[in-house]
Amino acid sequence: MDKSKGTVESEISKALTHWEKSYLGRGSVSVKSDILRDMIIVLLQGILTRAEYSLCQDKEGLLSVKEHRNSLVETGIEDLKQIILSITGLEVISFHTDISTRTGERMMVFKLSEDLQQKWEES
Repeated sequence: MDKSKGTVESEISKALTHWEKSYLGRGSVSVKSDILRDMIIVLLQGILTRAEYSLCQDKEGLLSVKEHRNSLVETGIEDLKQIILSITGLEVISFHTDISTRTGERMMVFKLSEDLQQKWEES
């Protein structure tokens, strides 16, 4: 791979921030991406609004916010897969995500078709 691991991780973070702003209407406060073997693990911080935090005070509101936010991300999965493919050259074979209504963080895990980390270890 021509680019460094850190450069690719940074490109993924920037692309996901751009996707959030254009697709969801607002972005997170910070995004950190890490490549680990055949996975890309992304931590997005500061994604909940003040209103959503208020809703999360009871279990019903908490489940509602989680379901709504996860549904929004799931509807954009094809865009997300294309972003990862364009940056890494590898297909996403599965995608997992969850949100913490306590910390306002979202975790995304992209499982890739090959071991991406190994490409740097070989060079």
